[in-house]
Amino acid sequence: MNLLFEPFANPTLGIADDQRRFPVHRIYCVGRNYAEHVREMGGTPEKQRPVFFSKPAGAVVESGSSLAYPLATTDLHHEVELVVALGHGGTRLSVDQAQACIAAYAVGVDLTRRDLQHQAKNAGQPWDTAKGFDESAPIGPLRLAADWSPAGQPISLTVDGETRQDGRLDQMILSVPEIIAALSELYELRAGDLIYTGTPHGVGPLQCGQRVSAEITGLPTLSFELQA
Repeated sequence: MNLLFEPFANPTLGIADDQRRFPVHRIYCVGRNYAEHVREMGGTPEKQRPVFFSKPAGAVVESGSSLAYPLATTDLHHEVELVVALGHGGTRLSVDQAQACIAAYAVGVDLTRRDLQHQAKNAGQPWDTAKGFDESAPIGPLRLAADWSPAGQPISLTVDGETRQDGRLDQMILSVPEIIAALSELYELRAGDLIYTGTPHGVGPLQCGQRVSAEITGLPTLSFELQA
């Protein structure tokens, strides 16, 4: 069959200490999953159904990249997050089944056009343009789940060497398996899916020329810079 256009190739991610690559299927994200971040955004933290949104698979950017400052914003914010990579999926998963789906972990940054997000919230509109834009999902190399555990690990982000975000993974309101199980009530999860699991407090703006470094103890560091 002759195609008018070449099919789009799904992006892939590197795996630490492994020659294989991880093909990305979809990117899911959860909001309001750290109490202090909920408070800094003007909300009241409580354990409830999570808020989900998504980004296109093509939004991933690997560590070491130089990113263009995005269109249509003057208030770009960083949000450091643990990212979970699924090796298989399903629907209506139990918490135990959800845990068994995890193939690998990485540190990622959910870049957000905060001004567009505030406009959408005030108008009662979806967050798509605030979250799902080009190069909005930087992510470090994956580490296989068999080689690492997220339990209580510190998570942090620095901008030009200054610490902006600093927390621990055990401060999540919903655990990683709980997030996956809740997501599987809404979507059929598949191998290749990435899930950004929420950010601790300290989110803030980024400017052209700044360098970002994101870390979770035991995972490869993510670094990128915004083009001057």
